[in-house]
Amino acid sequence: MAAEGHAPTAGEYIRHHLVHLTNKKQEFIVDFSVINIDSVVFSVLTGLLGVWLLWLGARRATAGVPGRFQAAVEILVELVETQAKGVIHNAASRRVIAPMALTVFVWIFFMNAMDLLPVDLLPAIWHAVGPALGYPDYLRVVPTADLSTTLGLSVSVLLMCLYYNIKIKGLGGWAHELVTAPFGTSKNPFWALLLGVVNFLMQMIEFVAKTVSHGMRLFGNMFAGELVFMLIALLGGFAALSFTGGLLFVGHLIAGTVWAIFHILVITLQAFIFMMLALIYLGQAHDAH
Repeated sequence: MAAEGHAPTAGEYIRHHLVHLTNKKQEFIVDFSVINIDSVVFSVLTGLLGVWLLWLGARRATAGVPGRFQAAVEILVELVETQAKGVIHNAASRRVIAPMALTVFVWIFFMNAMDLLPVDLLPAIWHAVGPALGYPDYLRVVPTADLSTTLGLSVSVLLMCLYYNIKIKGLGGWAHELVTAPFGTSKNPFWALLLGVVNFLMQMIEFVAKTVSHGMRLFGNMFAGELVFMLIALLGGFAALSFTGGLLFVGHLIAGTVWAIFHILVITLQAFIFMMLALIYLGQAHDAH
Protein backbone atom coordinates (compact mmCIF):
# COMPACT_ATOMS: atom_id res chain seq x y z
CA MET A 1 0.00 0.00 0.00
CA ALA A 2 2.76 2.43 0.90
CA ALA A 3 6.16 2.91 -0.56
CA GLU A 4 8.76 1.02 1.39
CA GLY A 5 10.12 2.86 4.43
CA HIS A 6 7.37 5.40 5.04
CA ALA A 7 3.69 5.66 5.82
CA PRO A 8 1.37 6.12 2.85
CA THR A 9 0.64 9.65 1.70
CA ALA A 10 -2.95 10.80 1.27
CA GLY A 11 -2.72 10.20 -2.47
CA GLU A 12 -1.27 6.71 -2.02
CA TYR A 13 -3.94 5.85 0.54
CA ILE A 14 -6.80 6.90 -1.74
CA ARG A 15 -5.28 5.31 -4.83
CA HIS A 16 -4.85 2.02 -2.98
CA HIS A 17 -8.50 2.04 -1.93
CA LEU A 18 -9.65 2.73 -5.49
CA VAL A 19 -8.00 -0.36 -7.00
CA HIS A 20 -10.13 -3.47 -7.45
CA LEU A 21 -9.22 -7.04 -6.63
CA THR A 22 -9.23 -8.57 -10.10
CA ASN A 23 -8.47 -11.85 -11.79
CA LYS A 24 -5.47 -10.32 -13.56
CA LYS A 25 -2.51 -8.07 -12.85
CA GLN A 26 -3.50 -4.46 -12.23
CA GLU A 27 -3.04 -2.49 -15.42
CA PHE A 28 -4.76 0.70 -16.48
CA ILE A 29 -5.85 -0.58 -19.88
CA VAL A 30 -9.19 -1.52 -21.38
CA ASP A 31 -9.45 -5.29 -21.12
CA PHE A 32 -12.90 -6.89 -21.11
CA SER A 33 -11.47 -10.17 -19.80
CA VAL A 34 -10.68 -8.52 -16.45
CA ILE A 35 -13.22 -9.36 -13.73
CA ASN A 36 -13.49 -7.25 -10.59
CA ILE A 37 -13.73 -10.12 -8.14
CA ASP A 38 -14.57 -7.91 -5.17
CA SER A 39 -17.55 -6.33 -6.96
CA VAL A 40 -18.84 -9.74 -8.04
CA VAL A 41 -18.49 -11.25 -4.55
CA PHE A 42 -20.12 -8.37 -2.68
CA SER A 43 -22.86 -8.08 -5.31
CA VAL A 44 -23.72 -11.75 -4.87
CA LEU A 45 -23.59 -11.56 -1.07
CA THR A 46 -25.79 -8.46 -0.86
CA GLY A 47 -28.16 -9.98 -3.43
CA LEU A 48 -28.50 -13.14 -1.38
CA LEU A 49 -29.09 -11.03 1.73
CA GLY A 50 -31.87 -9.10 0.00
CA VAL A 51 -33.53 -12.25 -1.36
CA TRP A 52 -33.32 -13.91 2.05
CA LEU A 53 -34.93 -10.94 3.82
CA LEU A 54 -37.77 -10.78 1.27
CA TRP A 55 -38.27 -14.55 1.54
CA LEU A 56 -38.28 -14.26 5.32
CA GLY A 57 -40.88 -11.50 5.15
CA ALA A 58 -43.12 -13.64 2.92
CA ARG A 59 -42.64 -16.70 5.12
CA ARG A 60 -43.54 -14.84 8.31
CA ALA A 61 -46.54 -13.04 6.82
CA THR A 62 -49.72 -13.53 8.82
CA ALA A 63 -53.32 -12.39 8.37
CA GLY A 64 -53.39 -10.85 11.82
CA VAL A 65 -51.69 -7.75 13.19
CA PRO A 66 -48.26 -7.64 11.49
CA GLY A 67 -45.05 -7.27 13.43
CA ARG A 68 -42.54 -4.52 12.68
CA PHE A 69 -40.57 -6.56 10.17
CA GLN A 70 -43.66 -7.73 8.29
CA ALA A 71 -45.08 -4.21 8.34
CA ALA A 72 -41.84 -2.82 6.88
CA VAL A 73 -41.81 -5.42 4.09
CA GLU A 74 -45.50 -4.81 3.34
CA ILE A 75 -44.94 -1.05 3.13
CA LEU A 76 -42.03 -1.59 0.75
CA VAL A 77 -43.99 -4.02 -1.44
CA GLU A 78 -46.99 -1.69 -1.54
CA LEU A 79 -44.76 1.27 -2.43
CA VAL A 80 -43.19 -0.56 -5.37
CA GLU A 81 -46.54 -1.97 -6.52
CA THR A 82 -48.09 1.51 -6.47
CA GLN A 83 -45.25 2.94 -8.54
CA ALA A 84 -45.44 0.03 -11.00
CA LYS A 85 -49.23 0.48 -11.44
CA GLY A 86 -48.72 4.15 -12.23
CA VAL A 87 -46.26 3.38 -15.05
CA ILE A 88 -46.96 -0.16 -16.30
CA HIS A 89 -50.61 -0.39 -17.34
CA ASN A 90 -50.37 -3.96 -18.62
CA ALA A 91 -51.35 -6.23 -15.71
CA ALA A 92 -49.62 -9.29 -17.17
CA SER A 93 -46.34 -7.40 -17.58
CA ARG A 94 -46.67 -5.89 -14.13
CA ARG A 95 -46.71 -9.36 -12.53
CA VAL A 96 -43.11 -9.74 -13.72
CA ILE A 97 -41.87 -6.15 -13.65
CA ALA A 98 -43.10 -5.22 -10.14
CA PRO A 99 -41.20 -8.06 -8.38
CA MET A 100 -38.17 -7.22 -10.52
CA ALA A 101 -38.38 -3.57 -9.43
CA LEU A 102 -38.67 -4.62 -5.78
CA THR A 103 -35.64 -6.88 -6.11
CA VAL A 104 -33.64 -4.14 -7.83
CA PHE A 105 -34.48 -1.60 -5.11
CA VAL A 106 -33.54 -3.92 -2.24
CA TRP A 107 -30.41 -5.22 -3.98
CA ILE A 108 -29.07 -1.76 -4.88
CA PHE A 109 -29.90 -0.48 -1.39
CA PHE A 110 -27.75 -3.19 0.21
CA MET A 111 -24.94 -2.71 -2.30
CA ASN A 112 -24.99 1.03 -1.58
CA ALA A 113 -25.13 0.36 2.17
CA MET A 114 -21.70 -1.28 2.03
CA ASP A 115 -20.44 2.31 1.93
CA LEU A 116 -21.53 2.72 5.57
CA LEU A 117 -18.95 0.19 6.79
CA PRO A 118 -15.70 1.74 8.10
CA VAL A 119 -13.45 2.38 5.10
CA ASP A 120 -10.55 0.26 6.36
CA LEU A 121 -12.51 -2.53 8.08
CA LEU A 122 -12.82 -5.15 5.34
CA PRO A 123 -9.63 -4.04 3.48
CA ALA A 124 -7.67 -4.49 6.74
CA ILE A 125 -9.08 -8.00 7.16
CA TRP A 126 -8.22 -8.78 3.55
CA HIS A 127 -4.72 -7.34 4.09
CA ALA A 128 -4.14 -10.02 6.72
CA VAL A 129 -5.68 -12.84 4.67
CA GLY A 130 -5.44 -12.08 0.94
CA PRO A 131 -1.65 -11.86 0.41
CA ALA A 132 -1.17 -15.02 2.48
CA LEU A 133 -3.44 -16.81 0.00
CA GLY A 134 -1.54 -15.39 -2.94
CA TYR A 135 -4.01 -12.63 -3.87
CA PRO A 136 -3.18 -8.90 -4.30
CA ASP A 137 -3.69 -6.57 -1.35
CA TYR A 138 -6.59 -4.69 -2.93
CA LEU A 139 -10.27 -4.66 -2.02
CA ARG A 140 -13.22 -2.39 -2.80
CA VAL A 141 -16.42 -3.21 -0.98
CA VAL A 142 -19.05 -0.98 -2.66
CA PRO A 143 -20.21 -2.74 -5.85
CA THR A 144 -22.19 0.27 -7.07
CA ALA A 145 -19.03 2.41 -6.98
CA ASP A 146 -17.82 0.17 -9.80
CA LEU A 147 -18.95 1.32 -13.25
CA SER A 148 -19.02 -2.24 -14.56
CA THR A 149 -21.68 -3.12 -11.95
CA THR A 150 -23.95 -0.15 -12.59
CA LEU A 151 -23.68 -0.40 -16.38
CA GLY A 152 -24.37 -4.13 -16.09
CA LEU A 153 -27.59 -3.30 -14.26
CA SER A 154 -28.60 -0.64 -16.77
CA VAL A 155 -27.85 -2.92 -19.74
CA SER A 156 -30.09 -5.55 -18.11
CA VAL A 157 -32.89 -2.96 -18.02
CA LEU A 158 -32.20 -2.18 -21.69
CA LEU A 159 -32.53 -5.85 -22.62
CA MET A 160 -35.87 -6.01 -20.80
CA CYS A 161 -37.00 -2.90 -22.68
CA LEU A 162 -36.10 -4.50 -26.01
CA TYR A 163 -37.95 -7.67 -24.99
CA TYR A 164 -41.14 -5.82 -24.06
CA ASN A 165 -40.97 -3.61 -27.15
CA ILE A 166 -41.11 -6.76 -29.28
CA LYS A 167 -43.59 -8.60 -27.06
CA ILE A 168 -46.13 -5.76 -26.80
CA LYS A 169 -45.81 -4.23 -30.28
CA GLY A 170 -44.64 -7.21 -32.28
CA LEU A 171 -41.40 -7.26 -34.23
CA GLY A 172 -42.99 -5.53 -37.21
CA GLY A 173 -44.70 -2.90 -35.07
CA TRP A 174 -41.53 -2.07 -33.19
CA ALA A 175 -39.50 -1.95 -36.42
CA HIS A 176 -42.09 0.46 -37.85
CA GLU A 177 -41.80 2.62 -34.73
CA LEU A 178 -38.01 2.73 -35.03
CA VAL A 179 -38.25 4.43 -38.42
CA THR A 180 -41.31 6.62 -37.82
CA ALA A 181 -40.72 8.11 -34.35
CA PRO A 182 -40.12 10.75 -33.16
CA PHE A 183 -40.34 12.82 -36.40
CA GLY A 184 -43.00 10.84 -38.24
CA THR A 185 -42.82 9.93 -41.92
CA SER A 186 -43.82 11.28 -45.32
CA LYS A 187 -45.71 10.08 -48.38
CA ASN A 188 -42.81 11.23 -50.54
CA PRO A 189 -40.43 8.22 -50.95
CA PHE A 190 -37.31 10.36 -50.70
CA TRP A 191 -38.40 12.16 -47.53
CA ALA A 192 -39.78 8.93 -46.09
CA LEU A 193 -36.36 7.30 -46.53
CA LEU A 194 -34.53 10.30 -45.12
CA LEU A 195 -36.86 10.60 -42.13
CA GLY A 196 -36.62 6.84 -41.58
CA VAL A 197 -32.82 7.01 -41.30
CA VAL A 198 -32.96 10.04 -39.01
CA ASN A 199 -35.65 8.46 -36.82
CA PHE A 200 -33.69 5.22 -36.55
CA LEU A 201 -30.52 7.06 -35.55
CA MET A 202 -32.44 9.11 -32.99
CA GLN A 203 -33.94 5.94 -31.51
CA MET A 204 -30.50 4.33 -31.22
CA ILE A 205 -29.09 7.47 -29.58
CA GLU A 206 -32.01 7.47 -27.15
CA PHE A 207 -31.47 3.83 -26.16
CA VAL A 208 -27.73 4.37 -25.66
CA ALA A 209 -28.15 7.66 -23.79
CA LYS A 210 -30.78 6.25 -21.42
CA THR A 211 -28.69 3.16 -20.69
CA VAL A 212 -25.42 5.03 -20.11
CA SER A 213 -26.99 7.79 -18.00
CA HIS A 214 -28.95 5.18 -16.00
CA GLY A 215 -25.73 3.42 -14.96
CA MET A 216 -23.55 6.53 -14.70
CA ARG A 217 -25.94 8.32 -12.34
CA LEU A 218 -25.78 5.57 -9.74
CA PHE A 219 -22.04 5.08 -10.19
CA GLY A 220 -21.23 8.80 -9.93
CA ASN A 221 -23.15 9.33 -6.70
CA MET A 222 -21.75 6.24 -4.99
CA PHE A 223 -18.20 6.85 -6.17
CA ALA A 224 -18.36 10.41 -4.84
CA GLY A 225 -19.72 9.17 -1.51
CA GLU A 226 -16.93 6.60 -1.27
CA LEU A 227 -14.31 9.31 -1.85
CA VAL A 228 -15.81 11.50 0.88
CA PHE A 229 -15.58 8.61 3.36
CA MET A 230 -11.92 8.13 2.39
CA LEU A 231 -11.17 11.81 2.96
CA ILE A 232 -12.88 11.68 6.35
CA ALA A 233 -10.84 8.57 7.22
CA LEU A 234 -7.67 10.53 6.39
CA LEU A 235 -8.56 12.97 9.18
CA GLY A 236 -8.20 10.10 11.62
CA GLY A 237 -4.81 9.23 10.12
CA PHE A 238 -3.59 12.82 10.32
CA ALA A 239 -4.78 12.96 13.94
CA ALA A 240 -2.20 10.35 14.90
CA LEU A 241 0.61 12.37 13.27
CA SER A 242 -0.27 15.88 14.38
CA PHE A 243 0.17 17.87 17.58
CA THR A 244 -3.44 18.95 17.15
CA GLY A 245 -4.45 15.33 16.78
CA GLY A 246 -7.14 15.58 19.43
CA LEU A 247 -9.04 18.25 17.49
CA LEU A 248 -8.57 16.39 14.22
CA PHE A 249 -9.84 13.17 15.76
CA VAL A 250 -12.95 14.94 17.10
CA GLY A 251 -13.47 16.44 13.65
CA HIS A 252 -13.01 12.99 12.14
CA LEU A 253 -15.74 11.54 14.40
CA ILE A 254 -18.17 14.40 13.83
CA ALA A 255 -17.66 14.52 10.05
CA GLY A 256 -17.90 10.73 9.77
CA THR A 257 -21.12 10.60 11.81
CA VAL A 258 -22.78 13.48 9.97
CA TRP A 259 -21.85 12.14 6.53
CA ALA A 260 -22.95 8.60 7.42
CA ILE A 261 -26.36 9.85 8.58
CA PHE A 262 -26.75 11.94 5.43
CA HIS A 263 -25.50 9.03 3.31
CA ILE A 264 -28.35 6.82 4.54
CA LEU A 265 -30.65 9.16 2.62
CA VAL A 266 -28.32 9.08 -0.41
CA ILE A 267 -28.12 5.29 -0.66
CA THR A 268 -31.90 4.96 -0.29
CA LEU A 269 -32.63 7.72 -2.78
CA GLN A 270 -30.21 6.32 -5.37
CA ALA A 271 -31.77 2.85 -5.11
CA PHE A 272 -35.24 4.38 -5.50
CA ILE A 273 -34.19 6.54 -8.48
CA PHE A 274 -32.63 3.57 -10.28
CA MET A 275 -35.77 1.51 -9.69
CA MET A 276 -38.07 4.31 -10.87
CA LEU A 277 -36.06 4.91 -14.04
CA ALA A 278 -36.19 1.19 -14.77
CA LEU A 279 -39.99 1.28 -14.39
CA ILE A 280 -40.28 4.39 -16.57
CA TYR A 281 -38.14 2.93 -19.35
CA LEU A 282 -40.12 -0.32 -19.26
CA GLY A 283 -43.34 1.69 -19.27
CA GLN A 284 -42.13 3.52 -22.38
CA ALA A 285 -41.52 0.14 -24.02
CA HIS A 286 -45.27 -0.55 -23.63
CA ASP A 287 -46.35 2.77 -25.15
CA ALA A 288 -46.91 3.15 -28.89
CA HIS A 289 -45.71 6.34 -30.60
